[in-house]
Amino acid sequence: MREVLPGIFTWAWPSERHGYHFHGTLVLDPEGNLCIDPAECGEEVLTRLAREGVERIVITNRNHGRAANRVHECTGASVWVHAWDADHAREQGIGIDETLEFGERVGPFRVVDAHGKSPGEIALHDARRRLLVVGDAVIGNPPGRLSLLPEPVLDDPKRLRASLRRLLALDFDALLVGDGAPILADAHARLEELVASFGDA
Repeated sequence: MREVLPGIFTWAWPSERHGYHFHGTLVLDPEGNLCIDPAECGEEVLTRLAREGVERIVITNRNHGRAANRVHECTGASVWVHAWDADHAREQGIGIDETLEFGERVGPFRVVDAHGKSPGEIALHDARRRLLVVGDAVIGNPPGRLSLLPEPVLDDPKRLRASLRRLLALDFDALLVGDGAPILADAHARLEELVASFGDA
């Protein structure tokens, strides 16, 4: 686990099938620490999460439950996902405790609509840190750039592209991703480049 920004730690888990790493994120917050999209992990990471304490596990989309159950078991943290993705996550065996809505606040973050990959896909925006955290809305691959997942795994590619255009209205410099490599500076410009490549209006 490494500190990528003050009070924000990530850990990586290799995905040979995808050719890049999945990432989990720990956000230290005085009102209760958050764990976002917990990737698979070894005992060292679980021990660190238990030692720091986690109040809430936030899943950005229906497919990012990953190690949520393990982190819940070792920390007692409640598991949250957007209401529109909750049933699907439960069908995958993830123990969902609470649901989120677009626009509400979770710790230092505002929950932002990023749907298109799935109906309840969210992004998390921390205006003070100029930070955006995403799950499957974009991936950090190749490193230093942003791309989309293949269209066959997207529920609605056109809606996802529209969501990404809306994300450009947010002020952020760093972007943490669930899939691929994070971009810790000039991330807004990298998203601008991706959006500029879209052909539809």
